[in-house]
Amino acid sequence: MNEEKPNSRNIPLPIQREVRQRCGFGCVICGMPLYEYEHMEEWALVKRHVADEITLLCDQHHREKTNGLLPKEVVREANEEPFNLREGVSKPYLLHFSGEKAIVEIGGNTFSCVDQGYGTAMVPISVDGTPLIGLILADGHFLLNLVIFNEYNSPVLHIKNNQLIFKPVAWDIQLVGTTLTVRENHRKILIEIEFCPPNKVIFKRGRFLRNGVEILVRPTNILITNNSTIIKGCSAVNCFGGLIIGHHEKPIGGFFAMDGVSRYLGSNKEALRFEKESLQKSDV
Repeated sequence: MNEEKPNSRNIPLPIQREVRQRCGFGCVICGMPLYEYEHMEEWALVKRHVADEITLLCDQHHREKTNGLLPKEVVREANEEPFNLREGVSKPYLLHFSGEKAIVEIGGNTFSCVDQGYGTAMVPISVDGTPLIGLILADGHFLLNLVIFNEYNSPVLHIKNNQLIFKPVAWDIQLVGTTLTVRENHRKILIEIEFCPPNKVIFKRGRFLRNGVEILVRPTNILITNNSTIIKGCSAVNCFGGLIIGHHEKPIGGFFAMDGVSRYLGSNKEALRFEKESLQKSDV
């Protein structure tokens, strides 16, 4: 890691992360997940990066503070009790999706559908009756739905009809440009998603967890560690169900369905070894 010079305006990455964690991954005043790092002690005077002296402000509140419309005292008060930590959930952020066609890429596999004129729904991944990814096309609207669980089976992030919300309980959450990254720990990504408006979403890497099921997302494949199943280079078009795992009271037709799946017991080493060997053979 490159260390910043003492008088550099670039905030070192570990300090940025510490500030994000302390501020609940959003503007301390309104909770917006798009933000800037704000030195509460004027940089021109102190020329230093101290985590406790830095806070997060969205573009609007940052401009207001810079222009003197937002008192420094208000910023300091909000920094002591950030919006997302106080509310226990982030401010909803609207994702701008639309159109009559939707494309979802997961580990190099593609799920797509076209509105047939009467409204169309698709569930790319569902576990035990819980759609982890769902989408709806109707009247030119593309509505994305998503839920990300942690290892304790607790939801940490939702997208409900394009409204992104999260609980500030993850180790780190970042929305930078079009990429949303949720980390479980240092260099341990829970999910990394690229939003490509108006009609495409790419799940680049990470893992989907639910009721002991673990679905690993790689750049070019999906690995279900419970039974060492690799899914690579597949495409589902206008199919209501995609990857359907576990028991569903209302059966869902899908391109890949498996009911009796053993549950995650804490070690996926055998599945990872199988994945490595299988992919090496396929490259020969």
